[in-house]
Amino acid sequence: MKKTVLGILSHVDAGKTTLTEAMLFVSGKIRSLGRVDHRNSFLDHDDRERERGITIFSKQAMLRWKELNITLIDTPGHVDFSAEVERAISVLDGAILVVSGVEGVEPQTQVIWKILRERNVPTLLFINKMDRMGADYDRTLNELQQKLDSRILPKVKVSKSENGL
Repeated sequence: MKKTVLGILSHVDAGKTTLTEAMLFVSGKIRSLGRVDHRNSFLDHDDRERERGITIFSKQAMLRWKELNITLIDTPGHVDFSAEVERAISVLDGAILVVSGVEGVEPQTQVIWKILRERNVPTLLFINKMDRMGADYDRTLNELQQKLDSRILPKVKVSKSENGL
């Protein structure tokens, strides 16, 4: 059985905890989707996190997808907890960098990207919140290419009806 350590990283409010919840739900690790704003997400169990509605501490969950055992690490997005993010990056085999399709590339996104590149961590960019008013896929892709790396190319564009959630 193959094993990997995968980190979910982003600027605050890009939706990484929601994405983590969806991954845990689809894999069968959890039976219902929690939400940060409802204070019932699976990994944000610290009282301070639930009170503030943000991730403060990196936390891990184990899940299985097909023939792969994944240690999934959800990291804080707020700049005040950057040291926690850097510690998590040091153990990753790969990363998912979540970018909001509404807000686009935020300054913290650029900082995280730089660290991931310096440490040669293979990274998938995930454009999130495409169902929200103001979301713009083409603008966000353009920002990714201009602010992170001109070689970033789209691989998959999933419509709301195709994602199964």
